[in-house]
Amino acid sequence: MNEKFTGEAIECLIRWQDAFNNRDLEGMLREMHFPHYRISSDNMFNVWETSSDFSQNHYIMTKALDSEGWVKTISDSFEVFQSGFNKVHIGIKPSRINSIGESYNSFESLWIVTKLDNTWGVQFRSSFLSNAAEHHKV
Repeated sequence: MNEKFTGEAIECLIRWQDAFNNRDLEGMLREMHFPHYRISSDNMFNVWETSSDFSQNHYIMTKALDSEGWVKTISDSFEVFQSGFNKVHIGIKPSRINSIGESYNSFESLWIVTKLDNTWGVQFRSSFLSNAAEHHKV
């Protein structure tokens, strides 16, 4: 595995998560490639062909997170399974954190970060998240 590519891909994923925590849609979009794919815990397959498609659900997702008492998501670990010069497969274990700092939902997830036009971006996600916010198309 190439550590340079692995590090760049993980940095992209961390920037995406920081933007997600700040509910910074533009920041999230900067760290994504489209079409963007996601398989949910109930095997629902989502495809967003463009950033506009993804943006349409941002406020719905924010409302769903708020209803859970969500404050932020942290990732307990990053494990690179495969990497190459233009694609890295990363296993992460995110945890949703509430207002008193407790983890109320931890799950495993696979993220594929690709390099297109010399830029790293998240292009595929598959998770085992299970709760109310899971069923929104984000």
